[in-house]
Amino acid sequence: MTNPCIICVAITGSLPTKANNPAVPITISEQIESTQEAFEAGATIAHCHVRDDDGKPTSDPERFARLKEGIEKHCPGMIVQLSTGGRSGSGRERGGMLPLSPDMASLSVGSNNFPTRVYENSPDLVDWLASEMIAHDVKPEIEAFDLGHIVQATRMAADGRLKTPLYVQFVMGVKNSMPADEVIFDFYIETLKRLAPDAQWCAAGIGPAQLTINEWAIAKGGHTRTGLEDNVRLDRNTLAPSNAALVRRAVDLCEKYERPVATWQQARDILGLKKVAA
Repeated sequence: MTNPCIICVAITGSLPTKANNPAVPITISEQIESTQEAFEAGATIAHCHVRDDDGKPTSDPERFARLKEGIEKHCPGMIVQLSTGGRSGSGRERGGMLPLSPDMASLSVGSNNFPTRVYENSPDLVDWLASEMIAHDVKPEIEAFDLGHIVQATRMAADGRLKTPLYVQFVMGVKNSMPADEVIFDFYIETLKRLAPDAQWCAAGIGPAQLTINEWAIAKGGHTRTGLEDNVRLDRNTLAPSNAALVRRAVDLCEKYERPVATWQQARDILGLKKVAA
């Protein structure tokens, strides 16, 4: 294959702590440093969460602004993708950072079960988040935890609630949600291509599914996500020493399948994002 593979690094998330892995970056400065290392290793999208002073997830726009500014300064050209996930706030608080006009933001278009809770995304909230992304020129990364989320995203694109072309990320391996199953994975790809032929897709695996999903995505021509948010280990017995180490593992898979790793310029072009000066 010759089509470049975009590598997204999910640097922190809402759940991992330093008790899980000392390499998990919590403060803004730690996140910026970890992102820079991952950028130099080959990642071109930074998927970002922020934490409060106690290390708990928050949707605080001021903290997102400082993180965004730091990444743009130290990783020129890297695509900044802010999370509107439900663990860091409730209701419209989850979209409070969208006026910062990041390049991208995550958008879950439906609800599903997580290990111990319902990840609730009501139709009204989804529509509001989508409208805010249009208003502030933010490209959504559709996080599909179930087949219905792919179908709903294509419906929203058809009626103008989402701009096209879509960028859809398959999330697999979450307990009580979709497992890492290759038959299902292939059906996701087939369904998206049928409903939205111009869409780009990415895939993320949670926990031990990360490496498997990375390999499937790269081998099948998609883009992929890695990072300490999703998985804190290299293997059952070894903690990942950094986000960069997980990115380098994805880069090795790109070499295995003869996929060039997308530069930030290529990633912006593939995703239809604004061009910026390095």
